[in-house]
Amino acid sequence: QVHLVESGGGSVQPGGSLTLSCTISATILPSFMIHIMGWYRQAPGKQRDLVATITGNGIPNYEDSVKGRFTISIDNAKNTVYLRMKSLKTEDTAVYYCNAGLEYSDERGFVEHWGQGTVVNVSP
Repeated sequence: QVHLVESGGGSVQPGGSLTLSCTISATILPSFMIHIMGWYRQAPGKQRDLVATITGNGIPNYEDSVKGRFTISIDNAKNTVYLRMKSLKTEDTAVYYCNAGLEYSDERGFVEHWGQGTVVNVSP
């Protein structure tokens, strides 16, 4: 069973930095190709929104409010995506969820996976 392991959340003051990581993991990792990985966030009482995505060949896409502050990157060898966040604002406070779109070599084909979420709290 493939799952996404997230880490790096925490509490930070406004203007601070955090780096989130998300690794594709399994007891026995099947053969797959990464189509796209990314991060979404959900603030209390709000819907889950896109933060940033990156394709398996490294093309990033950002939500407007994080452009210039957040950087998404992917390490295909480690099956890991990173989200480096700087100049954090109180409005960045949310649960951040990792998402991965994988194309399996077997009959499963394309499958979308979600992580369990990691909390980012930005407060004075």
